[in-house]
Amino acid sequence: MSETLIRQQYDQIADLYDRRWNTYITKTLSVLKNWADIAPEATVLDVGCGTGEFEQLLLTENPQQIITAVDISPAMLLVAKQKCRTYSHVSFQNASVSNLPFLNNSFDVIISASAFHYFDDPHGALLEIRRVLKPEGKLLILDWCKDYLSCQICDFILKFVDPAYKGCYTQKQFHSLLTSAQFNIERTTKFHFSLVWGIMIAEAKPQNYVTQPITP
Repeated sequence: MSETLIRQQYDQIADLYDRRWNTYITKTLSVLKNWADIAPEATVLDVGCGTGEFEQLLLTENPQQIITAVDISPAMLLVAKQKCRTYSHVSFQNASVSNLPFLNNSFDVIISASAFHYFDDPHGALLEIRRVLKPEGKLLILDWCKDYLSCQICDFILKFVDPAYKGCYTQKQFHSLLTSAQFNIERTTKFHFSLVWGIMIAEAKPQNYVTQPITP
């Protein structure tokens, strides 16, 4: 039900999204791109790609970057596809984080920016992300940080006015979700900008487990 509401909500605002959220998008995605330090040869999956702004940032620096991007809003994807129409090695698909249409161990890097607070089942989403991430790959997630008072206020209000919104987390809660999904946290940061936005980023890698032989 939540994903249906999110899809409807973002389909309605897709044409206005970049103008409405220009400052937020530019600031957060620029920080994420610089902090992520994605290798030019890496295969990248962007979960919740929206209008394709992160793809444009990567391609400006590395025009040959191989990127797959997914979102649950067809209208947002149409905007993204138009922006990246000259890049045949960039693909966009309508898909949910709960059911990614990719084989196990498919990507070197997985990115998710400002989408985690909409995930119905964050633990299940992280397990699905880990499934399609290569064992030596890295996950980078940017989202709102409830350590900041401004985000605590937004979190309280949005739970009443936005039926699709699920909630943001403190950095400690967020890290706990990552470790419970069998990720090792490699790096973290958080920052505040304007009067409202408190942001956190985490880089994590899959925990490597030795598969035990099955006893007959």
